[in-house]
Amino acid sequence: MKSITVKALSTFFLLAVLACGGKAEKKSKESAQADIPASSLEIEKPQLTFGFIKLTDMAPLAIAKEKGFFEDEGLFVSVEAQSNWKNVLDRVIDGQLDGSHMLSGQPIAAGAGFGRQAELVTPFSMDLNGNGITVSNDVWSKMKPNVPKGADGKPEHPIKADALKPVISEYKNSGKPFKMGMVFPVSTHNYEIRYWLAAAGIHPGMYTADNVQGQIDAEVLLSVTPPPQMPATLEAGTIYGYCVGEPWNQQAVFKGIGVPVTTNYDIWKNNPEKVFVMTKKFVEENPNTAVAVTKALIRAGKWLDVPENRAEAVKILSMPQYVGADEVVLANSMTGTFEFEKGDKRSMPDFNVFYKYNATYPFYSDGIWFLTQMRRWGQIPEAKPAAWYEETIKDIYRPDIWKQAAELLVTEGHIPASDIPVTDGYKPATADFIDGNTYDAKDPIGYINSFEIGNKDDSSL
Repeated sequence: MKSITVKALSTFFLLAVLACGGKAEKKSKESAQADIPASSLEIEKPQLTFGFIKLTDMAPLAIAKEKGFFEDEGLFVSVEAQSNWKNVLDRVIDGQLDGSHMLSGQPIAAGAGFGRQAELVTPFSMDLNGNGITVSNDVWSKMKPNVPKGADGKPEHPIKADALKPVISEYKNSGKPFKMGMVFPVSTHNYEIRYWLAAAGIHPGMYTADNVQGQIDAEVLLSVTPPPQMPATLEAGTIYGYCVGEPWNQQAVFKGIGVPVTTNYDIWKNNPEKVFVMTKKFVEENPNTAVAVTKALIRAGKWLDVPENRAEAVKILSMPQYVGADEVVLANSMTGTFEFEKGDKRSMPDFNVFYKYNATYPFYSDGIWFLTQMRRWGQIPEAKPAAWYEETIKDIYRPDIWKQAAELLVTEGHIPASDIPVTDGYKPATADFIDGNTYDAKDPIGYINSFEIGNKDDSSL
């Protein structure tokens, strides 16, 4: 009996060793990087639904899902297209979405007093750059003679709105108000097109507490059009130009209905664009889930900025459940080029940035820029003290969550420690704007007062 027991035990231990060896071999095959420790996060809510608008800068969400980065974190995510930015905001606030691709200005406005109010947070910046300003063929034909030409006979870039100014006067003299589109009142696009116009002395209109159309004293009437509808609205003649993200500028080129004249890279080099947003309540109730989501998105951003991966990214984004545009249209900007006038395709390697230059880190200084523009144009109707800008953004931008996620990714071997910026949350002052004006986030009132067009505040505040 004793010998049988010893023999049975020996067999058991042998099988156990073989099983462990098999598991180890399986684990080795499954992991592209050897000896990466598994995440120790206990996920409070593994089933999640995220929203997005059909733009190329939603890419981190699509890639995190398609490449399995969400699943690696124990997350089972549905990603759903939304009809417009207001719907995105409302569904996150109401809890129908656990989080979403969102305009940088949306969580900021929600916490600063413009539009629907809510406590929203962003631990992740989705991208840099990615927008353009497109005008109709008719407007371009009138602008083009005002644009300097290079030695090759092509228009010199960046094209400033100075070239548009006489065209606006011509429309006005013929009794036609000059109308342009942007995607939402607190969108980067609204502030970028306003910045571009105002830099040339063209008044884009003011907001007041009683007038939220933003067209007071306007020489150009700006109105909201959802991104995918921009080309059709331009073609119909309802608007004469627009500011939008890709692929809807390149779509105008392919359809032969318009010409992109500048990109937001030229308006503000390496500017922040979209963010990923959750409610403060969600983050407080599901802190580990928030960190896990951020981890997956950081990995997606890193994957996207490997040049060899962009062609695959274009294929994924062209799928109907994501952006749904033709691959050739998406590739025009996503693979390092951008086409202006038909046939005038130029190298723009940083048109879409998802990871380089600390693109995923939610810098306070990025958020404060949006607050300064809200105040400049009257969406924040009353002057605020300088301290208010920092206090407000620190409730919304959450680099602490980003840093926790990034440090785990370093431990797991997914990113190098050098990819975590050493920062107080503020980028250095920069003059990388189309008008050469200097932005210092630590002096928001001085920045607001530096513009000829817009509100002015008491610098002693």
